[in-house]
Amino acid sequence: MSAGVPMAAGEAVLAIVGLTAITLLTRGFFLFTRREIPFPGWLREGLRYAPLAALAAVVLPEIVLREGRLITTLLDARLFAVAAAAAWFWWRRGILGTIVVGMAVLLPLRLGLGW
Repeated sequence: MSAGVPMAAGEAVLAIVGLTAITLLTRGFFLFTRREIPFPGWLREGLRYAPLAALAAVVLPEIVLREGRLITTLLDARLFAVAAAAAWFWWRRGILGTIVVGMAVLLPLRLGLGW
């Protein structure tokens, strides 16, 4: 298939069916077995940190980058929002409060001061 040529209806249906099958197989892999799959201890320990690593990989660039480059000023609303949200989480250990505090700091700085 070359660029600019539309996909035929049959090809589109085949692609959708194939992607659906792959998604169901990969996401449902652990549901299809009758018994628990044993994992080595090192893998189980490593998987404990996977959500934190994924969150850091998504959130950290959003905080420190603007248009693909490191921010060059400390007058950035995101830095103040992160500091306030981190302080709230350290104090109260609540996710909802962390989000609310971060947004309560971010929005006035963005909308009010234009940072």
